[in-house]
Amino acid sequence: MKTREALSVSFLPQAGSEPVEWVIADGLVGYDEAVAEMEARAALIADGQARERVWLIEHPPLYTAGTSARDEDLTQPERLPVYRSGRGGQFTYHGPGQRVAYVMLDLKRRDPDLRRFVAALEAWLIGTLDGFNIRGERREDRVGVWVRRPEKGAEAEDKIAAIGIRVRRWVSFHGISLNVEPELAHFDGIVPCGVSDQGVTSLVDLGLPLTMPEVDSVLRAEFERIFGATVAV
Repeated sequence: MKTREALSVSFLPQAGSEPVEWVIADGLVGYDEAVAEMEARAALIADGQARERVWLIEHPPLYTAGTSARDEDLTQPERLPVYRSGRGGQFTYHGPGQRVAYVMLDLKRRDPDLRRFVAALEAWLIGTLDGFNIRGERREDRVGVWVRRPEKGAEAEDKIAAIGIRVRRWVSFHGISLNVEPELAHFDGIVPCGVSDQGVTSLVDLGLPLTMPEVDSVLRAEFERIFGATVAV
């Protein structure tokens, strides 16, 4: 059963809007290539020349630094390539086994409210985790989705999903990442999202050996519940 928190958020488009394109990339996509593609698509959406899109990809192993990143949080700068990103947030890791969903939506067709948009992205992730009987939770002082780990300590929590967005002309790009089966040791090279007193986990780490297509199916169903219809392209 869906949590009350996940059920309470919707970010549906205006009546008569076209479905959002749902695109799943083959293979690993380089970071610079992904950013260039997102920026081009967002500009077309803002000009009314293209449909909204969700682009699901996996990156090769790398770190990205958001606009709030602190240099001291890159603890192993030689470990992996580092990319400076225009998205909000701090340092994060991307790599194989992590589902990244880049979300290019026209917020004017929905609600030009960035707080509501971020809450909707969190609800999307929480609802997806609920589909696998995992209780994901949001925190007022930290963006992203967290799971309690009582076996590690009474107050222990691990981050399972991250959010980092940018909005230009009220069209969003960048998006979310959900840890399915990434190499968790790679997170050791950074202070993930600036949070040093909690850990990082994945679906596999929690005992759920799911395939990426299985995760994508639930992601799509939850996206449609919150954001509206999609069409595969």
